[in-house]
Amino acid sequence: MPDSIKIRKGLNINLQGKAEKIFIKAKRAELFAVKPTDFHNLLPKLEVAVNDKVKAGTALFYDKYHPDIKFTSPVSGTVQAINRGERRRILDVVISPDEEFEYQEFVQADPSTLTREEIIHYLQSSGLWPAIRQRPYNLMANPSDTPKSIFISAFDTSPLAPDYDFLLKDLNSEFQTGINALLKLSGGKVHLNLDSTYPASTVFANAKGVQINKFNGPHPAGNVGTQIHFVDPINKGEIVWVISPQDIVTIGRLFIQGRYDASRIIALTGSEVKNPRYYKSIAGSCIRSLTDGNVREGNQRYISGNVLTGTRVSQNGFLGYYDSQITVIPEGNHHEFFGWFSPGLSKFSISRSFLSKLVPRNEFRIDTNIHGGKRALMITGSFEKVFPMDIYPMQLLKAISIEDIDLMEKLGIYEVVEEDFALCEFIDTSKTDIQTLVRKGLDLMYKEMN
Repeated sequence: MPDSIKIRKGLNINLQGKAEKIFIKAKRAELFAVKPTDFHNLLPKLEVAVNDKVKAGTALFYDKYHPDIKFTSPVSGTVQAINRGERRRILDVVISPDEEFEYQEFVQADPSTLTREEIIHYLQSSGLWPAIRQRPYNLMANPSDTPKSIFISAFDTSPLAPDYDFLLKDLNSEFQTGINALLKLSGGKVHLNLDSTYPASTVFANAKGVQINKFNGPHPAGNVGTQIHFVDPINKGEIVWVISPQDIVTIGRLFIQGRYDASRIIALTGSEVKNPRYYKSIAGSCIRSLTDGNVREGNQRYISGNVLTGTRVSQNGFLGYYDSQITVIPEGNHHEFFGWFSPGLSKFSISRSFLSKLVPRNEFRIDTNIHGGKRALMITGSFEKVFPMDIYPMQLLKAISIEDIDLMEKLGIYEVVEEDFALCEFIDTSKTDIQTLVRKGLDLMYKEMN
């Protein structure tokens, strides 16, 4: 393998509002929530009721198909609400926190001395098992499976993404302890993937027991799916697990402290944020605790995650389980008169349609307008310019559209998830909801293969 894997196809989207590298302690949120909707294909069964008292680490619900997998409260307090949607689907379990947190006690242990089964049980009962996801299908990992490898992307190239070197500063012990637990779970190597364009922090560079791979290039070089494709591609019948660096730290704290400490660093980003910075917060917190008084007036779009793959939330919404970023951009609810005819010095374009292409280092203020109407999926050749995998993206999307399972297999459906097509959706002249289409294909394959 070369010293550094060069990703040649892709696209960097330079947006205004990158978080300044300053740690700010966020004010305590008034409410916290755990959302079953963050976990695809989950059928939750409640273990609490409204007005129940819970500790940090107390089980709120479990997976009907895997009752040992618990989803636990990030804080101690009182269950204030259990909100439901259509057909009584549980949307979130809302907790009103105590002034001083109480923690569910777990046994402190060195994962290096535990068996694989003991580690799995420990992660399931504490609520940290859902942090591990599997490829293919992008679902919560099945504890009865043994993956051929585990992948960790230690850098993110998506727009305004947080800097993991900064997020995990001085957390060497917690990160290594989490790695030691993963080493027992993997049937092969644990791959730690770094950005070769700058020296990695000691947290990653000094990690023991892992296979370090280096990448460089435009987004999606930081996507774990891209990294898997170039290092250890997924074939039919194979399983790879993935996990984020902050979740590894939380696992490490669990073994070191014997409790579920859900504290994490959140990057508040976006052009509509007055002071984009990093905030010390807690998983599942109401985003108002971070955005209150720090967002410009106007009609804004609040996103848990990044602008390409994040989830739209309300101003009083909650941080997603897998997210370390909140983005605020203008809502695109206006029309541009002859917008295509303007010089476009402040407009982002992948083509040479606007003069902004002459100033590639510009930072752009982009809203949510789709700039055109939806139309049939057209072959333009643009997807291949931003899709780095050795897969035909347009042909795969068409196979999904007609639900041709054999063709989907041949075209590489097992290697992709929604986020791998985010750039294709961004530049698509047909305005197709491509990530939803990919999810439809993955669900169909999962149903057929399982």
